[in-house]
Amino acid sequence: MSGVLDFFLGYSLPRISDFHNGFTRFQDFPQIRPHLSYGKSSDVQKCKKVQFLPKALNLELAGHADLHSFRKEAEACDGIDSDILPHVRTLRNFPEEELIGKVVMVRLDLTILLRKQKKQQSPAARVISTIKYLHEAGAKLILISSWSLRADSLLLKLEYVAEFLSSELELKVIPVELGYGFEQSLMEDRHKSDILLLENLSQFKPEQANCSEFARRLSSGVDIFVNDAFFQSHKILASNVGITGFCYASIAGFDFDEGMSQLKKIIEMNKRPYFAIIGGANLTGKAAALQYLASRCDGLVFVGDAVFQIMHAFGLPVPMELVEQESLEAAHTLVEAAKARGVQIVLPKDFWCLNDHCPSQMKIFPANHIMDGWKPVDVGPNTLEEMISMLSICKKILWIGAVKFSSSSEESSGASKLAAMLYNLSQKNYDLIVVGKQACETFVGKSSHVTADVIENASIVWEFLKGRKLHGLLALDRAYPFDLNWDAIYANTTLPLVVDIGSGNGLFLSKMAEMRKDWNFLGMEINEKLVSRCLDHVSQSGMTNGYFIATNATSTFRPIVSSYPGDLVLVSIQCPNPDFNKTEHRWRMVQRSLVEAIADLLASDGKVFLQSDVKEVAVRMKEEFMKYGKGKLTVVHDLEDSTSHRDGWLKENPFGIRSDWEQHVIDRGAPMYRLLLLKSSPSG
Repeated sequence: MSGVLDFFLGYSLPRISDFHNGFTRFQDFPQIRPHLSYGKSSDVQKCKKVQFLPKALNLELAGHADLHSFRKEAEACDGIDSDILPHVRTLRNFPEEELIGKVVMVRLDLTILLRKQKKQQSPAARVISTIKYLHEAGAKLILISSWSLRADSLLLKLEYVAEFLSSELELKVIPVELGYGFEQSLMEDRHKSDILLLENLSQFKPEQANCSEFARRLSSGVDIFVNDAFFQSHKILASNVGITGFCYASIAGFDFDEGMSQLKKIIEMNKRPYFAIIGGANLTGKAAALQYLASRCDGLVFVGDAVFQIMHAFGLPVPMELVEQESLEAAHTLVEAAKARGVQIVLPKDFWCLNDHCPSQMKIFPANHIMDGWKPVDVGPNTLEEMISMLSICKKILWIGAVKFSSSSEESSGASKLAAMLYNLSQKNYDLIVVGKQACETFVGKSSHVTADVIENASIVWEFLKGRKLHGLLALDRAYPFDLNWDAIYANTTLPLVVDIGSGNGLFLSKMAEMRKDWNFLGMEINEKLVSRCLDHVSQSGMTNGYFIATNATSTFRPIVSSYPGDLVLVSIQCPNPDFNKTEHRWRMVQRSLVEAIADLLASDGKVFLQSDVKEVAVRMKEEFMKYGKGKLTVVHDLEDSTSHRDGWLKENPFGIRSDWEQHVIDRGAPMYRLLLLKSSPSG
């Protein structure tokens, strides 16, 4: 055994039998034992997730006092709920060399392109940039979308849309129908062009139902999925959710990335005062969103039909035909919430009103004294004057919804004047965000040069503000949201790095860090609670060569580890949950993207240690590393005969340190399946 350890670590470690006689025997920790179940293996496996690094362990680790506060600062950096707007992998940060020769499927919104609005910073221009970037990087593209332009039936034809795209991209685009033998024709057409366009997905019911089989057919032969249809993200479709389960990488395109940035700007509190101009009606349906805006903004300005519900909640006189009975409770709740927080609610002082019996007759009425037989169609001049005066002192403004009343069929004069005023403010370093088709059209029509964030699709913004999950966004691969300051994490960043993927409660990594002071150790674990407890221990014990990150290593391993100054000498993956081993499981740990990243970043003569108590899991990990390791990894065979089984598995752990789960498996007499891989030095 000593020969194995000399080969692996460069010096001899205690034998495992000696190691068990010390303080690390599993049964020496009564605080851990109650968390274990000795029933079915699936139940026992679950207990691994709730264990944590006991603070009673005396690991004699040196101090690094600011580590805990460093982590807290990073977690609180933007105040945005990561479950609602998570950090995902983007095309901008995806390794360009990984695109060469890959089949990439791009989900886009062709309606944007077909409108022919291709200004430099428009969504259409960004979508075209995504396609061209991928093509120039050497990828073979399959474009998918749904489109519906009722004004021109010609635009619904697949062949016409393919010709249109060919003209816009200046690249040949071949149309492909989703009929019988689709997969075969897809393979054949790839040899004719680097860009294929599948037919309109809106006509397929399985698309709307997020049918797994339909998603599998769509992604036939696809390596990477790029979603560039951000404003469809609130929908659960086979082409933006189901498809991600069949591609080894799922990332955001340029327009998708910009859409995320626009939503972040809405909820950022970087400039004050921050006012929101609320147009439209349906106060009940928007209640949760308005409550959220009341928690972020300094003032809410109402300019649509919702005005009358808010006025009624304040006890102001309102013609009963303008009151929506179902919205009264929501209006009262919003008013009370705004009062409690000191948020200013601004209501119109006057209205332009139309005579019911003489449609050509218009008259201005005070807001609290609209006469019978008259209906409001626009905000009055006093309202506009006060609104302009109030908004001029703001540093950030959100305009969402039309300045329009149900009794008016045309754009109001007030909307036009408001747009002109907001345009002038946007030229003076004010942050302006305009949401909704009519508001955007009004604003853009008054602007010679648009300096605001313009979001035509109001639906996704309202859903986002309500706290609803954007499923198309959540389906993408996660990215690590922070730039790591390695000097704040480790005392010496020139030391070699060891990464334990799925580090669990941190016992294994902490023991290794205590034994090898000449290496730095990084645990990557998706369970945030476990990571928090491990970091508490790191901070309290003063460990200088160990750290833990809450992340999905499958998608974040490359960007995180590639930024480390020293060499990556060892990666370990131990006992991943077998429930996540199924090929169809979206978040299974060992996937192609992770294996390729490890193979690329591992230093010459670096090693990968794999083990599991479930043979099927161990076999699958081995197969994935052999298949996607780019020929850089080989199984270590030159070990002593006594350390290996006949089928190639290592009998004993080469570290001399067992994880708590490994020890539990050994104690109950079950086998462990272990494998050591070596990255060969480059020839020549």
